[in-house]
Amino acid sequence: MAGSINKVILVGNLGKDPELLNFENGGSILKFSIATSENYLDKEGVKKEKTEWHNIVFRSPKMIEIGQKYLKKGDKIYVEGKIRSSQWVDSNNQNRYSFEIAADSMTMLGSKHSHFQKNETQDVKDSAKGDLPF
Repeated sequence: MAGSINKVILVGNLGKDPELLNFENGGSILKFSIATSENYLDKEGVKKEKTEWHNIVFRSPKMIEIGQKYLKKGDKIYVEGKIRSSQWVDSNNQNRYSFEIAADSMTMLGSKHSHFQKNETQDVKDSAKGDLPF
């Protein structure tokens, strides 16, 4: 394979209000989690639901601004981004890993976001392209 792709598309609901983290160097990120669910039938034919939680990070100043202003717990959003992983050794000398979605675009779904203008959504997508540090 000549190249590779790291692309994630998720549609889910925010599990809590977004959290803004500011750093000493003046940078900031907006973090939150979203839940995605799938339904299936188990071996006995009983309907089951499985929920996965995904950690989302906004780094673009425009996405942070809009996310802070409009996103709340329970909101449904569409997110596109890349999987990012971190590895560290904990206090028990065990290797630990975490994964997050570095979002480069998002769309708020649902009628309660009708106050959010379509051109703002395009602004978020356009501004995110040049603001990511990786």
